[in-house]
Amino acid sequence: MLFRQLEYFQAVVECGSFYIAADQLHVSQSAISQQIKKLEEELGVKLLDRHNRTFSLTPAGEQFYRKSLIVRSDMEQMIRETRRCNASDTASLKLGYYKGYHGNEFSEAVAEFSEKYPTVDISVRSGSHDELYHMLLNSEIDLALNDQRRAFSSAFYNLILSKSRTYIEISTRNPLSRLTSLDIKDIKNLPCILLINATGQDEERKYYDEYLGLHGEFIFTESMQDARLKIVTGSGYLPVDVIGDDIWFDTAVSRIPLLRDGEAIEKNYCAFWRKDNSGFYIEEFAAILKKCFDQM
Repeated sequence: MLFRQLEYFQAVVECGSFYIAADQLHVSQSAISQQIKKLEEELGVKLLDRHNRTFSLTPAGEQFYRKSLIVRSDMEQMIRETRRCNASDTASLKLGYYKGYHGNEFSEAVAEFSEKYPTVDISVRSGSHDELYHMLLNSEIDLALNDQRRAFSSAFYNLILSKSRTYIEISTRNPLSRLTSLDIKDIKNLPCILLINATGQDEERKYYDEYLGLHGEFIFTESMQDARLKIVTGSGYLPVDVIGDDIWFDTAVSRIPLLRDGEAIEKNYCAFWRKDNSGFYIEEFAAILKKCFDQM
């Protein structure tokens, strides 16, 4: 049994078509058909029931497909570990992201970078805006995904990734959840929930009070689960940064645009890294991260 036969079989199952699988793998349709036929002959069982131009998995085929994914995962892990052992000087990349960021672009960039450079050890930390800034200064991280709160420094590369808009998450039981947008004046009597650790509380309170104008009581929590529990029990609202189109489905929590004097509240999200600590892997990750944001 060849590893290529497993790859062809998985592609046919996942694409639902011999033709599409062949196009995806850049081989002929007859080559895939022949390899799967050889696979069935070697196993002595039928994996696919063919119906003219369509097919369905036999019970044996369903079982084989599931097991083949486990084999493929183990094989890919073995390859990564072997490559790491062969690397004479393993490179590392230390990344950080703002704890108030809740998008998928960062994790997608990490996944793509890791697949492209499997021998690079990646570590990831989260923190408040100022915590990430000090991590960069102290070389605790190489690159930070952060929001812009001050003028750009000439000591850093400052790559603008996207603009975010501020929304709030609020319980659907709150009458305000029926509105299509809210102004900061509308929520002045509600506590503001901030997702931040203890050392960053003063910094976040000052930012949301002085810059965003959210005057009132602040409630701090260090986990998203606890923040959502506070929302659904009516303890307050959670401000969130939304990048791209907002797609939100939750029967207990509503997400509503927050305005200031009738205008959307926007800010830049950027990748920051020190000019005196730049290098190929840092710049390559920044490029991949920018692509992920551009594709949102």
